[in-house]
Parts: sequence; C-alpha cells; structure tokens
Amino acid sequence: MRRARDCAGFLKSMELTSPTEFAKQKVLAVQDYTLMTAQSVANLFRKPLYFADMVQQADLIGVGSLPIVVLAGFFTGAVLAVQSANTLQRFGSITLIGQLVSLSMVRELGPVLTGLMVAGRNASGMASELGSMVVTEQIDAMRALGTDPMKKLVAPRVISTVFMLFFLTILSDFVGLAGGLFVSKVLLNLDARQYWSNAWQALVFQDVFMGLVKPLLFGFIIATVGCYYGMTARGGTQGVGRATTQAVVAASVLIVVLDLFVTQFLMNVLSYK
Repeated sequence: MRRARDCAGFLKSMELTSPTEFAKQKVLAVQDYTLMTAQSVANLFRKPLYFADMVQQADLIGVGSLPIVVLAGFFTGAVLAVQSANTLQRFGSITLIGQLVSLSMVRELGPVLTGLMVAGRNASGMASELGSMVVTEQIDAMRALGTDPMKKLVAPRVISTVFMLFFLTILSDFVGLAGGLFVSKVLLNLDARQYWSNAWQALVFQDVFMGLVKPLLFGFIIATVGCYYGMTARGGTQGVGRATTQAVVAASVLIVVLDLFVTQFLMNVLSYK
C-alpha cells in the first residue's frame, strides 16, 4: 500500500504543467516569498528575539563556513595574481598586481564568492532542516503551542546570516590579498612591501563601501530563500530534497543578478569616475 502511494506521488510529480499554470505557480511563489520576507523583517523589531538561537545559528553559519571561505578567498587571490602577471608584464607594469588583486577582491570577487559559498552550504541546510520540520509536522506543533515559527525559526537565521556574511566577506578579502601576496613573493619574486603599498593605495572609500554593502544584501537573500523553500516543502523526503536543490539554485542566481544591479546603482550613487 505504501509503495503504491509512493508510486502515485512520483507519477504526479512527473505530470506536465501547462505554461499558464506554470506561470501562475511562479507568480504565487514570488508573492509568498515577498510576504514571508516582509514578515521576517517585521519580526526583527518585535520581541522576543531568541538570542540563544541567533548565537547558535551564527556559530553554524559563520564558524562552519570558515574553512571553505578561507580556501576560496586565498586561491582566488592567488589565481588573480597568476593570471594578471602575464598581461601586466607585457606592459612593464607587473608591480601593479597588488592594485588589481585588491580592487577585484574588495569590489566584486570577495562578496560574490563568499555569498555563493555560504549559499551552497547554508541555504541548503536551512531548506533541509526546516523542510524536515514541516513534513514531520513539527511546525504545526509549534503553532499549536502558541509559538510563531516565523519568529522562532526564520528571524534568527536572517539576522545571523546577514551578520556573519559581513565578517566572512572581510576575512575573504584579506585572505585573497594574502593569496596574491604569496604568488607575488614566491613565484614572481616581487617586493612584499611594494605589493601591500599598492594594494592599500588603490582602495578608496567607494570601493570599501561597495564591498561591505553587498554582503548585507546577499546574506538577507540567502537566509530568506533558504527559509522560504524549507517552510514551503511538501511531499515527504522527496519534497525536502527538491526544496534543498531549489534553495541553492535560487539563492545563487539571485546573488549574481542582484550583484549587477547593486553595482550599477552604487557606482551611480557614489559617483565613480
């Protein structure tokens, strides 16, 4: 009997959907996500705040993501230095590697790569954890006991993700500069003090501001997307698996798309020349 139900559910999931129905589902999904996002923002300013849950999530998100962020940042900076060395050497400007690495890491690669690393690790974790709670009816039990799941489960994850991604991005920038320094010193035999001097002098307020605003937005996207797909998971373990995959894909795509618009907006506002 159970096998028959599983087969029926599988066949139902494989049914083709008309374009009109597909578009309607996506519009409703955007509406539900917008409402959940607005509710999660409103919950940030209402008590209780569940500080213990925030600390726990900050540990899972920040400390847990530390190794992959450090590795990605270091080798990204190193690859930047290696790739740019040949081009700069043709024009006799190989000493400008520090400027290129610092501007690339602080403006773009640091925030975006850190956001993608955290999205791959934590958006999937949030979706699977909350999705499992939904299919096992733990969310319904919380509502029956008078606890708001949005307040208890979503708000701490949003605050912790935004907070920790900000500091992970700063760490990624410094580690990326260190990776560029390693290549410049060991492989290219350049002066370390000149590298750091060029790296710091190339940065201005607009560069640092842009690099620190992006992780705040990316962290919000990662947390809300992961929580949305987890809270809307249906269909047992298969539904949780689909929600996990969709959360990672959606968060990654939104980060890349949002990066374009945020970069263009900030360049206009900050009067880049």
